Amino acid sequence: MMNQEDVLKEFEECGALLKGHFVLSSGLHSETYLNKSIVSMYPDRTERLCKALAAKLPAFSTPPQYVISPAMGGIIYGYEAARAMGLPFMYTERVDGEFVLRRGFGVPKGASVLIVEDIISTGLSSRECVDAVRKAGGEPLAVACLIDRSGGKADAGVPIVALAALDVPTYQPHDLPPHLANVPAVKPGSRGIQGAS
Repeated sequence: MMNQEDVLKEFEECGALLKGHFVLSSGLHSETYLNKSIVSMYPDRTERLCKALAAKLPAFSTPPQYVISPAMGGIIYGYEAARAMGLPFMYTERVDGEFVLRRGFGVPKGASVLIVEDIISTGLSSRECVDAVRKAGGEPLAVACLIDRSGGKADAGVPIVALAALDVPTYQPHDLPPHLANVPAVKPGSRGIQGAS
């Protein structure tokens, strides 16, 4: 079983755990950035992480029947977790600003769904994916993620199961601490900006 140190080592070994001044996709600022896109360059690393995530899931009273991830960042990890669990996989996409199932994807009414994310900061994308699954007729059981960087404060609307949890401080752009205020910010996020978060 992978522990938190093992998970962070996977990120560190491929140069995906960065220090500096970053603007996250949520608009918040942070001195730590986890670049899961670099991690996913390595299929063996991604497979290890997703197998460990699948193994960490609790015994749900109703086992998941499907795995669904929000596009774009969660697709690779959701697919690998679904493969580890032997379940069908789908993903949501934004249409007019909302996550929906497209491309012929759909869930039977009442089907139990595990949502798999990459990294959770605020829980916004996870909540939106939970809402999309409910609108499609599914029953979200939980959100599973590689790393919860909120230190357990994120709200996904359902329980969160994280392979690793970090309490990484984030700051509003107008309320930066002195050690970040004088350092130029880099925007590696995924919502309309280059890179990933």
